[in-house]
Amino acid sequence: MTGTMEGRRVVYTGGAGGLGTGTTLAMLAEGAEVHVLDRDAAKGAALLAEVPQDAQDRVFVHDVDLLDRAALTACLDGLVAEKAIDVVINNAALYPSKPFEDFTDAELDAVHRVNVEAAATCTRAALPGMRAQGWGRVLNVTSITLSGQWENLVPYVQSKGALLGLTRAWAREFGKWGVTVNAISPGAFPTDAEKIHPDPEGYNAMVLDRQAVKRRGTPQDIAATVMFLASDAAGFITGQSLAVNGGWVME
Repeated sequence: MTGTMEGRRVVYTGGAGGLGTGTTLAMLAEGAEVHVLDRDAAKGAALLAEVPQDAQDRVFVHDVDLLDRAALTACLDGLVAEKAIDVVINNAALYPSKPFEDFTDAELDAVHRVNVEAAATCTRAALPGMRAQGWGRVLNVTSITLSGQWENLVPYVQSKGALLGLTRAWAREFGKWGVTVNAISPGAFPTDAEKIHPDPEGYNAMVLDRQAVKRRGTPQDIAATVMFLASDAAGFITGQSLAVNGGWVME
């Protein structure tokens, strides 16, 4: 351990399971204190089972439904009352798939509330502490789907576009306080989200065909990107979107 995140407090939505566990473990290995906000109890328990004994006192899984703004606010208020939050990773997302005309208003609203409004709530809660100490990192997880190559994901793509806009607007507004804001745009990683595809083998072959790098992405690929953007080394990088997609889409 090099301790590049020694003493940093991190709030990570959706930080258990999928791509989250690998990043959480990487941050713990570098000395961070990580507060995972995830309503999936099984994934939370699985994450905790992977945490080394010497890091058990630096990881906390909070059972919070991001659709419940009052519960989310209460959780965040409790955290910032203890100490400043240094890093916010807005990662949690709903990923429903069907034709646009089949979505109800309630379903559209739920995607926006989890994918966008919860990110704004977490960032707003952490900002005063970041501003006071003159240092902070906000990382928004967007998506390769913003390239326009997918059907039946309208509310999801819409929400990721909103996050990209927030990345740039927040970066402009927060930079004077030493707070950087960047987006990470993952490609097609093998997670539970892929289970919506009816032909997994065909989908896997399609992904590899379109990527320049002929392997599937791993949680470690995302973790390395997060660790860099959350570090002091990335202090002059803000308002950017970093694609981590094996060269599928090149910006």
